[in-house]
Amino acid sequence: MSTEHPLRFAAVGLDHGHIHDHIRGLMSAGCEFVAYCADSTLPALVAQVAQAYPQAQARPRAAIFEDAGIDIVCTAAVPSQRAGIAIEAMACGKDVMADKPGLVSFDQLQAVRSAVARTGRIWSVCFSERLCVPAAAAAGRLIAEGAIGRVVQTVGLGPHRKGRTRPEWFWRMEDVGGILVDIASHQIDQFLFYTGAKTAEVVASAVGNLGTPDRQGFEDFGEVLLHAPEGRGYVRVDWFTPDGLPTWGDGRLTILGTGGFIELRKYIDIAGREGGNHLFLSNHEGTVHLPCDEEPLPYFKAFVADVRARTETAMTQAHVFEVCRLSLQAQRQARWLEAAR
Repeated sequence: MSTEHPLRFAAVGLDHGHIHDHIRGLMSAGCEFVAYCADSTLPALVAQVAQAYPQAQARPRAAIFEDAGIDIVCTAAVPSQRAGIAIEAMACGKDVMADKPGLVSFDQLQAVRSAVARTGRIWSVCFSERLCVPAAAAAGRLIAEGAIGRVVQTVGLGPHRKGRTRPEWFWRMEDVGGILVDIASHQIDQFLFYTGAKTAEVVASAVGNLGTPDRQGFEDFGEVLLHAPEGRGYVRVDWFTPDGLPTWGDGRLTILGTGGFIELRKYIDIAGREGGNHLFLSNHEGTVHLPCDEEPLPYFKAFVADVRARTETAMTQAHVFEVCRLSLQAQRQARWLEAAR
Protein backbone atom coordinates (compact mmCIF):
# COMPACT_ATOMS: atom_id res chain seq x y z
CA MET A 1 0.00 0.00 0.00
CA SER A 2 1.33 3.42 -1.01
CA THR A 3 2.32 5.78 1.78
CA GLU A 4 2.83 8.78 -0.52
CA HIS A 5 1.19 11.98 0.66
CA PRO A 6 -1.65 13.00 -1.70
CA LEU A 7 -0.82 15.92 -3.95
CA ARG A 8 -2.87 19.06 -3.26
CA PHE A 9 -4.28 21.31 -5.96
CA ALA A 10 -6.17 24.57 -6.39
CA ALA A 11 -8.22 26.12 -9.20
CA VAL A 12 -7.46 29.67 -10.34
CA GLY A 13 -9.68 30.94 -13.14
CA LEU A 14 -13.22 29.56 -13.01
CA ASP A 15 -14.38 31.08 -16.29
CA HIS A 16 -15.19 27.92 -18.28
CA GLY A 17 -16.99 24.72 -17.37
CA HIS A 18 -13.94 22.66 -18.35
CA ILE A 19 -12.64 23.39 -14.84
CA HIS A 20 -14.95 20.56 -13.72
CA ASP A 21 -12.94 18.13 -15.92
CA HIS A 22 -9.73 19.20 -14.19
CA ILE A 23 -11.17 18.90 -10.70
CA ARG A 24 -12.82 15.52 -11.27
CA GLY A 25 -9.80 14.17 -13.12
CA LEU A 26 -7.24 15.20 -10.51
CA MET A 27 -9.41 13.96 -7.66
CA SER A 28 -9.90 10.62 -9.41
CA ALA A 29 -6.10 10.40 -9.62
CA GLY A 30 -5.84 10.72 -5.84
CA CYS A 31 -5.24 14.47 -5.44
CA GLU A 32 -6.89 16.70 -2.84
CA PHE A 33 -8.84 19.75 -4.02
CA VAL A 34 -8.09 22.32 -1.33
CA ALA A 35 -8.74 25.82 -2.70
CA TYR A 36 -10.12 27.96 -5.50
CA CYS A 37 -10.08 31.63 -6.39
CA ALA A 38 -13.60 33.05 -6.62
CA ASP A 39 -12.68 35.88 -9.02
CA SER A 40 -14.59 34.96 -12.19
CA THR A 41 -16.69 36.25 -15.08
CA LEU A 42 -19.12 33.40 -14.34
CA PRO A 43 -20.40 33.67 -10.74
CA ALA A 44 -22.78 30.75 -11.35
CA LEU A 45 -19.82 28.48 -12.11
CA VAL A 46 -18.10 29.55 -8.89
CA ALA A 47 -21.28 28.69 -7.00
CA GLN A 48 -21.39 25.26 -8.65
CA VAL A 49 -17.81 24.52 -7.61
CA ALA A 50 -18.42 25.74 -4.05
CA GLN A 51 -21.51 23.54 -3.72
CA ALA A 52 -19.96 20.46 -5.33
CA TYR A 53 -16.67 20.63 -3.38
CA PRO A 54 -17.32 22.05 0.09
CA GLN A 55 -13.90 20.85 1.28
CA ALA A 56 -12.18 23.44 -0.96
CA GLN A 57 -11.77 26.95 0.47
CA ALA A 58 -12.26 30.18 -1.48
CA ARG A 59 -8.96 32.01 -1.21
CA PRO A 60 -7.35 35.03 -2.91
CA ARG A 61 -5.20 34.21 -5.91
CA ALA A 62 -2.01 35.47 -4.24
CA ALA A 63 -2.61 33.32 -1.17
CA ILE A 64 -2.98 30.23 -3.35
CA PHE A 65 0.27 30.92 -5.18
CA GLU A 66 2.12 31.63 -1.94
CA ASP A 67 0.93 28.41 -0.25
CA ALA A 68 3.87 26.00 -0.41
CA GLY A 69 1.51 23.13 0.41
CA ILE A 70 -0.27 23.43 -2.95
CA ASP A 71 1.45 21.35 -5.62
CA ILE A 72 -0.73 21.93 -8.70
CA VAL A 73 -2.74 24.82 -10.09
CA CYS A 74 -5.40 24.18 -12.71
CA THR A 75 -6.96 26.99 -14.70
CA ALA A 76 -9.87 27.58 -17.06
CA ALA A 77 -9.64 31.36 -16.89
CA VAL A 78 -10.46 33.74 -19.73
CA PRO A 79 -8.14 32.32 -22.44
CA SER A 80 -6.03 35.46 -22.73
CA GLN A 81 -5.29 35.24 -18.97
CA ARG A 82 -4.26 31.57 -18.80
CA ALA A 83 -0.63 32.07 -19.76
CA GLY A 84 -0.13 34.74 -17.10
CA ILE A 85 -1.69 32.56 -14.42
CA ALA A 86 0.49 29.62 -15.47
CA ILE A 87 3.69 31.67 -15.46
CA GLU A 88 2.94 33.08 -12.01
CA ALA A 89 2.07 29.63 -10.65
CA MET A 90 5.24 28.06 -12.08
CA ALA A 91 7.35 30.87 -10.60
CA CYS A 92 5.90 29.87 -7.22
CA GLY A 93 6.95 26.25 -7.68
CA LYS A 94 3.65 24.77 -8.87
CA ASP A 95 2.92 22.54 -11.84
CA VAL A 96 0.07 23.67 -14.06
CA MET A 97 -2.84 22.08 -15.89
CA ALA A 98 -4.51 24.57 -18.23
CA ASP A 99 -7.68 24.40 -20.24
CA LYS A 100 -7.32 24.82 -23.97
CA PRO A 101 -6.28 27.15 -25.43
CA GLY A 102 -3.42 27.44 -22.98
CA LEU A 103 -2.44 30.74 -24.59
CA VAL A 104 -3.57 33.05 -27.40
CA SER A 105 -0.46 34.66 -28.94
CA PHE A 106 3.10 33.94 -30.04
CA ASP A 107 4.36 36.32 -27.35
CA GLN A 108 2.56 34.26 -24.71
CA LEU A 109 3.98 31.05 -26.21
CA GLN A 110 7.51 32.39 -25.89
CA ALA A 111 6.83 33.57 -22.34
CA VAL A 112 5.50 30.17 -21.27
CA ARG A 113 8.42 28.38 -22.95
CA SER A 114 10.82 30.59 -21.01
CA ALA A 115 8.97 30.00 -17.74
CA VAL A 116 9.07 26.22 -18.17
CA ALA A 117 12.80 26.33 -18.97
CA ARG A 118 13.52 28.69 -16.06
CA THR A 119 11.46 26.91 -13.39
CA GLY A 120 11.55 23.28 -14.48
CA ARG A 121 7.81 23.03 -13.80
CA ILE A 122 5.25 21.11 -15.88
CA TRP A 123 2.85 23.07 -18.10
CA SER A 124 0.19 20.76 -19.52
CA VAL A 125 -2.89 21.66 -21.55
CA CYS A 126 -5.90 19.41 -21.02
CA PHE A 127 -7.20 18.93 -24.57
CA SER A 128 -10.49 17.55 -23.34
CA GLU A 129 -11.78 16.27 -26.70
CA ARG A 130 -9.04 13.62 -26.57
CA LEU A 131 -8.02 13.36 -22.93
CA CYS A 132 -11.50 13.39 -21.37
CA VAL A 133 -13.32 11.26 -23.98
CA PRO A 134 -13.23 7.48 -23.43
CA ALA A 135 -13.80 6.79 -27.14
CA ALA A 136 -10.69 8.83 -27.99
CA ALA A 137 -8.67 6.86 -25.43
CA ALA A 138 -9.96 3.61 -26.94
CA ALA A 139 -8.91 4.78 -30.41
CA GLY A 140 -5.38 5.38 -29.16
CA ARG A 141 -5.26 1.91 -27.64
CA LEU A 142 -6.54 0.23 -30.83
CA ILE A 143 -4.05 2.08 -33.01
CA ALA A 144 -1.20 1.07 -30.69
CA GLU A 145 -2.41 -2.53 -31.05
CA GLY A 146 -2.20 -2.27 -34.85
CA ALA A 147 -5.94 -2.45 -35.50
CA ILE A 148 -5.82 -0.17 -38.58
CA GLY A 149 -2.17 -0.33 -39.57
CA ARG A 150 -0.17 2.88 -39.92
CA VAL A 151 -2.22 6.07 -39.57
CA VAL A 152 -2.02 8.24 -42.70
CA GLN A 153 -4.77 10.84 -42.16
CA THR A 154 -7.12 12.33 -39.59
CA VAL A 155 -10.31 14.27 -40.27
CA GLY A 156 -11.45 16.10 -37.15
CA LEU A 157 -14.77 17.94 -36.91
CA GLY A 158 -15.40 20.21 -33.93
CA PRO A 159 -18.85 21.80 -34.12
CA HIS A 160 -20.02 23.84 -31.11
CA ARG A 161 -23.19 25.67 -30.04
CA LYS A 162 -22.97 29.38 -29.28
CA GLY A 163 -25.76 29.23 -26.73
CA ARG A 164 -28.03 32.05 -25.66
CA THR A 165 -25.81 33.57 -22.98
CA ARG A 166 -22.05 34.00 -23.16
CA PRO A 167 -19.71 36.29 -21.24
CA GLU A 168 -18.49 39.24 -23.27
CA TRP A 169 -14.96 37.86 -23.54
CA PHE A 170 -16.32 34.97 -25.62
CA TRP A 171 -16.96 37.36 -28.51
CA ARG A 172 -13.60 39.18 -28.35
CA MET A 173 -10.85 37.78 -30.56
CA GLU A 174 -8.15 39.30 -28.35
CA ASP A 175 -9.47 37.18 -25.46
CA VAL A 176 -10.02 33.86 -27.27
CA GLY A 177 -7.32 34.10 -29.93
CA GLY A 178 -9.64 33.21 -32.82
CA ILE A 179 -11.55 30.05 -33.65
CA LEU A 180 -8.48 28.08 -34.78
CA VAL A 181 -6.61 28.86 -31.57
CA ASP A 182 -9.64 28.34 -29.36
CA ILE A 183 -11.26 25.22 -30.83
CA ALA A 184 -9.00 23.73 -33.53
CA SER A 185 -6.21 23.17 -31.01
CA HIS A 186 -8.24 20.06 -30.04
CA GLN A 187 -8.10 18.63 -33.54
CA ILE A 188 -4.44 19.60 -34.04
CA ASP A 189 -3.59 17.79 -30.81
CA GLN A 190 -5.40 14.71 -32.12
CA PHE A 191 -3.64 14.87 -35.49
CA LEU A 192 -0.19 14.89 -33.88
CA PHE A 193 -1.10 12.22 -31.34
CA TYR A 194 -2.73 9.66 -33.63
CA THR A 195 -0.24 10.05 -36.49
CA GLY A 196 2.72 10.12 -34.11
CA ALA A 197 4.04 13.29 -35.77
CA LYS A 198 6.35 15.51 -33.72
CA THR A 199 5.87 18.55 -35.94
CA ALA A 200 3.82 19.60 -38.96
CA GLU A 201 3.18 22.46 -41.36
CA VAL A 202 0.00 24.41 -41.97
CA VAL A 203 -0.69 23.95 -45.69
CA ALA A 204 -3.79 26.16 -45.69
CA SER A 205 -6.28 27.66 -43.28
CA ALA A 206 -9.35 29.86 -43.39
CA VAL A 207 -11.74 31.57 -40.97
CA GLY A 208 -14.88 33.62 -41.37
CA ASN A 209 -18.03 35.05 -39.88
CA LEU A 210 -20.59 33.25 -42.00
CA GLY A 211 -23.68 33.45 -39.81
CA THR A 212 -23.21 35.85 -36.88
CA PRO A 213 -23.63 39.30 -38.47
CA ASP A 214 -24.44 41.04 -35.18
CA ARG A 215 -20.91 40.30 -33.89
CA GLN A 216 -18.44 41.82 -36.32
CA GLY A 217 -15.01 40.21 -36.18
CA PHE A 218 -16.28 37.08 -34.45
CA GLU A 219 -15.23 33.87 -36.20
CA ASP A 220 -17.91 31.17 -36.40
CA PHE A 221 -16.20 28.94 -39.00
CA GLY A 222 -12.65 27.73 -39.50
CA GLU A 223 -10.70 25.04 -41.31
CA VAL A 224 -7.09 23.85 -41.46
CA LEU A 225 -5.10 21.51 -43.68
CA LEU A 226 -2.01 20.00 -42.04
CA HIS A 227 0.92 18.03 -43.45
CA ALA A 228 3.62 15.98 -41.75
CA PRO A 229 5.82 13.16 -43.04
CA GLU A 230 3.63 10.81 -40.99
CA GLY A 231 0.33 11.91 -42.53
CA ARG A 232 -2.18 14.58 -43.45
CA GLY A 233 -4.89 16.17 -41.37
CA TYR A 234 -8.05 18.16 -42.08
CA VAL A 235 -9.85 20.19 -39.40
CA ARG A 236 -13.24 21.88 -39.50
CA VAL A 237 -14.58 23.82 -36.52
CA ASP A 238 -17.68 25.98 -36.21
CA TRP A 239 -20.30 27.53 -33.96
CA PHE A 240 -23.34 26.28 -35.89
CA THR A 241 -24.71 23.41 -33.78
CA PRO A 242 -28.51 23.78 -34.05
CA ASP A 243 -30.75 24.01 -31.00
CA GLY A 244 -32.50 20.82 -32.09
CA LEU A 245 -29.43 18.66 -31.43
CA PRO A 246 -29.58 17.28 -27.87
CA THR A 247 -25.92 17.99 -27.15
CA TRP A 248 -23.52 20.89 -27.68
CA GLY A 249 -21.88 19.43 -30.79
CA ASP A 250 -21.65 16.34 -32.99
CA GLY A 251 -17.89 15.97 -32.52
CA ARG A 252 -16.44 13.43 -34.93
CA LEU A 253 -13.02 12.07 -35.76
CA THR A 254 -12.09 9.74 -38.62
CA ILE A 255 -8.66 8.12 -38.46
CA LEU A 256 -7.54 6.49 -41.71
CA GLY A 257 -4.91 3.77 -41.55
CA THR A 258 -3.22 1.55 -44.10
CA GLY A 259 -5.27 -1.40 -42.84
CA GLY A 260 -8.61 0.14 -41.95
CA PHE A 261 -10.22 3.14 -40.31
CA ILE A 262 -11.78 4.27 -37.06
CA GLU A 263 -14.62 6.77 -36.75
CA LEU A 264 -15.53 8.32 -33.42
CA ARG A 265 -18.95 9.78 -32.65
CA LYS A 266 -17.84 11.30 -29.39
CA TYR A 267 -20.99 12.89 -28.00
CA ILE A 268 -23.95 11.61 -30.01
CA ASP A 269 -24.85 9.10 -32.72
CA ILE A 270 -27.51 11.20 -34.39
CA ALA A 271 -30.78 9.30 -34.85
CA GLY A 272 -28.89 6.14 -33.85
CA ARG A 273 -27.63 4.54 -30.64
CA GLU A 274 -28.21 6.22 -27.30
CA GLY A 275 -25.49 8.15 -25.46
CA GLY A 276 -21.98 9.07 -26.61
CA ASN A 277 -18.54 7.49 -26.91
CA HIS A 278 -19.32 5.48 -30.02
CA LEU A 279 -16.36 3.97 -31.88
CA PHE A 280 -16.72 2.32 -35.28
CA LEU A 281 -13.82 0.14 -36.43
CA SER A 282 -13.48 -1.28 -39.92
CA ASN A 283 -10.47 -3.36 -40.94
CA HIS A 284 -9.66 -6.54 -42.84
CA GLU A 285 -11.35 -8.63 -40.16
CA GLY A 286 -14.72 -6.87 -40.37
CA THR A 287 -16.67 -3.87 -39.11
CA VAL A 288 -17.78 -3.41 -35.51
CA HIS A 289 -19.32 -0.83 -33.21
CA LEU A 290 -17.61 -0.53 -29.83
CA PRO A 291 -19.26 1.32 -26.91
CA CYS A 292 -16.49 3.00 -24.94
CA ASP A 293 -18.05 4.50 -21.83
CA GLU A 294 -15.98 2.22 -19.59
CA GLU A 295 -12.64 2.90 -21.29
CA PRO A 296 -10.14 4.29 -18.75
CA LEU A 297 -8.83 7.85 -19.14
CA PRO A 298 -5.08 7.63 -18.46
CA TYR A 299 -4.17 11.33 -18.70
CA PHE A 300 -4.83 12.47 -15.13
CA LYS A 301 -3.07 9.57 -13.39
CA ALA A 302 -0.13 9.98 -15.77
CA PHE A 303 -0.02 13.74 -15.07
CA VAL A 304 0.08 13.12 -11.31
CA ALA A 305 2.82 10.52 -11.80
CA ASP A 306 4.77 13.07 -13.85
CA VAL A 307 4.46 15.66 -11.08
CA ARG A 308 5.91 13.17 -8.62
CA ALA A 309 8.67 11.75 -10.84
CA ARG A 310 9.39 14.85 -13.04
CA THR A 311 8.68 12.81 -16.18
CA GLU A 312 6.63 13.45 -19.34
CA THR A 313 4.37 10.45 -19.77
CA ALA A 314 0.99 12.22 -19.87
CA MET A 315 2.06 14.75 -22.50
CA THR A 316 5.49 15.95 -23.52
CA GLN A 317 6.28 19.66 -23.34
CA ALA A 318 7.36 19.44 -26.98
CA HIS A 319 3.92 18.15 -27.96
CA VAL A 320 1.92 20.84 -26.18
CA PHE A 321 4.19 23.60 -27.48
CA GLU A 322 3.84 22.28 -31.04
CA VAL A 323 0.03 22.14 -30.78
CA CYS A 324 0.06 25.77 -29.63
CA ARG A 325 2.48 26.81 -32.38
CA LEU A 326 0.45 25.17 -35.13
CA SER A 327 -2.81 26.65 -33.84
CA LEU A 328 -1.29 30.12 -33.74
CA GLN A 329 0.28 29.69 -37.17
CA ALA A 330 -2.98 28.49 -38.69
CA GLN A 331 -4.77 31.49 -37.17
CA ARG A 332 -2.10 33.94 -38.33
CA GLN A 333 -2.11 32.84 -41.97
CA ALA A 334 -5.84 32.12 -42.27
CA ARG A 335 -7.68 33.44 -45.29
CA TRP A 336 -10.80 35.44 -44.39
CA LEU A 337 -13.99 33.98 -45.86
CA GLU A 338 -16.69 36.43 -46.83
CA ALA A 339 -20.28 35.49 -46.02
CA ALA A 340 -22.61 35.10 -48.99
CA ARG A 341 -24.83 38.09 -49.59
